[in-house]
Amino acid sequence: PFNRAMLFNVGFLEAMKDLNWDCLIFHDVDHIPENDRNYYGCGQMPRHFAAKLDKYMYILPYSEFFGGVSGLTVEQFRKINGFPNAFWGWGGEDDDLWNRVHYAGLNVTRPEGEIGKYKSIPHHHRGEVQFLGRYKLLRYSKERQHLDGLNNLHYSPHISLSNLYKNITVDLYPELAPIRDY
Repeated sequence: PFNRAMLFNVGFLEAMKDLNWDCLIFHDVDHIPENDRNYYGCGQMPRHFAAKLDKYMYILPYSEFFGGVSGLTVEQFRKINGFPNAFWGWGGEDDDLWNRVHYAGLNVTRPEGEIGKYKSIPHHHRGEVQFLGRYKLLRYSKERQHLDGLNNLHYSPHISLSNLYKNITVDLYPELAPIRDY
């Protein structure tokens, strides 16, 4: 299985080693913006850029939806302890991120009107399964927030540099982010 949230945490920590970034955009590779007026920047509150996905008929599927493309300042991301590391496979990590933002006293903003429209490129999950334990973890988001995230992430990066990019490869295993079984 894979762990999208843990990879975002690794990306954050590695990026902060290079520069003193002030804004983080977490972007699913299969989401293509349809409106170039959707400004990719951070404000006083976390931002959900992909508010209207074609696969949901351009309607927000539920009010707590925070998936696809989101932005937070470094301060906001540290305050919520990053993404949860406990979600393996498909699903749940974005909802947990919403909970973390909410429990930290922050609100999510979204673009107005047509600005937040995205095309979602269809793809097959190739046998990868939805994480069935996600509902149990989501019930205990508040209790886990300060135990599971940036502060319990362990990884060993393999880094190769190119003229145009830095490739960071990591091997992730559930025991690298131990968390009490809720």
